[in-house]
Amino acid sequence: MNSNTLYAIRLGVGRGWLEFLRGLRAPQDIGFYFVLSVGLLTYLLFNRNEPVEGTSLFLPAVAMPSILGGLVIFGGAVSTAYALAVEREDGTLLRFRAIPHGTVGFLTGHVVRTSLEAVPTLAVLIIPGMFLFDGLMFNGATGWLSVLLLLALGLVVAIPFGTILGALVRGPQQAGTWGLLPILAVVGISGILYPIAALPEWVQFIAQLFPVYWLGLGMRAAFLPDGAVVAEIGESWRHLETLGVLGVWAVLGLLLAPVVLRRMARRESGARVQARRERVLQRVP
Repeated sequence: MNSNTLYAIRLGVGRGWLEFLRGLRAPQDIGFYFVLSVGLLTYLLFNRNEPVEGTSLFLPAVAMPSILGGLVIFGGAVSTAYALAVEREDGTLLRFRAIPHGTVGFLTGHVVRTSLEAVPTLAVLIIPGMFLFDGLMFNGATGWLSVLLLLALGLVVAIPFGTILGALVRGPQQAGTWGLLPILAVVGISGILYPIAALPEWVQFIAQLFPVYWLGLGMRAAFLPDGAVVAEIGESWRHLETLGVLGVWAVLGLLLAPVVLRRMARRESGARVQARRERVLQRVP
C-alpha cells in the first residue's frame, strides 16, 4: 500500500469521524435513536412476563441479544446504502473520484461513520435494558468479548452489501425502499423479536440462508446461559456454523462491493449529477 493510498485512508477516517459527530448534533438523528429505543423497549416491557418455552428465561432476556444483532445488520446496510445514494446524487462521489485515490477515501469515510453510528444505536438499548430486565448477560467478560467480535463481523457483512445496494439504486428514495423492506422482511422471519422455533420449518429454512438469523444466534449464545439453547433449532448454539455463514457473507460482500462501486463511479459524470438534481427539483412542490 503506497503513501497516497494511506493518505486517502487517513482523510477518509477523519471525514467519517466528523460526519459521525455532526450526526450526533443533528435533531433528526437524535430523534431516531430515541424513537427506536423507546419503541423496542416498550415492546419488551409489554412482554416482560412472557416465558420462553423450555427455559427459565423471559422474552426480554432472549430477544434483546437478537435485537442488537438485527440492528447492526439493518443499520449497517440501510445507512450505508442511503448515504451513498445521497452523495452520488449531490455530486460528492464525483468530486472524490476526481482526486487521486479519492474513491478509497470516500469508502473509508462511509465505513468509519457507519461503524461509529452503531455505538449510540446499541447503547440506547443496552444501558436501559440492563436496568429494566433481568438475565441479560450470564457469561461475564467472555460473553462481552464475544459480543464485540460478533458485532464487528456483523458490520463487515452489512456495510459491503449496503454499498452494493447504494450503488445500484437510482436515488435515496429507492435506497430506503429497496433497503428497508427486504431487510425488515428477513428480520421478521429470523427469530429476532420472538423464538424462531415458533415459526414453520420452511420459514426457518429460509431464515437460515441470511446472516440476520446467524448473528442473532451468535448474540444469544454470547448473552444467555447454556440452558437457553433448548429454544434454538436443533438445541445447539452452532458456533462453527455461525462463524462459517457470517464469514461466507462477509467474503462475498467484500469481493463484490469494490467491483460494483468502481463500475458505478466510472459511470458518474457532471451531466448525470445535473440530471439527478433536476429530477429532485421537479419533485419539490
